[in-house]
Amino acid sequence: MQDAYKREINYLRVSVTDRCNLRCIYCMPPGGVKLVSYNQILRNEEIARLVDAATLTGIRKIRLTGGEPLVRRGLVKLVSAIRAVPEIDDIALTTNGVLLPAMGRELKEAGLCRVNISLDTLDPALFRSITRYGELDKAWKGIETALDLGLNPVKINTVVMRGINDSEILRIAALTLKYPLHVRFIELMPVGTSDAWAPGRYVPTAEVKAAIEAGLGEMKEVRKLAGNGPAMYYRLSGAPGTIGFISAVSDHFCQRCNRLRLTAEGMIRPCLHSGREIDARTPLRRGAGKTELADLFRQAVLKKPDRHNMDGGWRDEKRIMSQIGG
Repeated sequence: MQDAYKREINYLRVSVTDRCNLRCIYCMPPGGVKLVSYNQILRNEEIARLVDAATLTGIRKIRLTGGEPLVRRGLVKLVSAIRAVPEIDDIALTTNGVLLPAMGRELKEAGLCRVNISLDTLDPALFRSITRYGELDKAWKGIETALDLGLNPVKINTVVMRGINDSEILRIAALTLKYPLHVRFIELMPVGTSDAWAPGRYVPTAEVKAAIEAGLGEMKEVRKLAGNGPAMYYRLSGAPGTIGFISAVSDHFCQRCNRLRLTAEGMIRPCLHSGREIDARTPLRRGAGKTELADLFRQAVLKKPDRHNMDGGWRDEKRIMSQIGG
């Protein structure tokens, strides 16, 4: 289905939980968020019903996010239920990787296609500082698990923050010379908890790209990878992996946006950086049928703005990033 700006919307990001086992500084406050009660969170069968309804509007790709999706009970069953929807041709997962060694094989057998794993540093002490108490070796084992299981393409998400991890750019980019990993450097966005300090820590993509080419050599642009995301990809000479850049601040790629978001509480969100939401949980629990639920997704598609308003600051007082689904 096309929105009012002729963009084809075929991708739904589903937040399956507001909980997380880490506390990354740009995503969550030190004490975490005020958790909602379990009865406010969509059940697995409810998510599957909404995904099924969304296919009537052209949704074909699903990404499961959080919080940290691997902390949700019954996630394997949820993946299996989504895989059973005939129209869905791709199921992906965004994770910090910590729990992936224990769950990866079951998830792949249930129908998971690929993963994105957050990794902002290769320094154990800095990793602990950024995540507030995470352990780098556990996250790295998650990356190794994804590679071993063939959850390809295995993408690495690195949020670049000036004075925090910008000195790690070359080390992380160099992973693509050794492994078939697809590293994406993401501009720090003023979203939720990072809103107040993001401008002072922001590093534009052009600066990151220049640093990589100065230190590791020229990069050549390559075709887009599976997922239809906003990243532009490049490859260092002889590298099995690629380097991507997601420039949400310096390059408004909204004209290529193909997604909606569904929060863990059952709210359909047309745009990450807009507080506008459509309640799907209430009609779902009142017994709404597939066609009625599909109409909610149609409304969301037609209400997508032409672009985000990130330069105006974060204006959503109800949610932060972890409560929307990154």
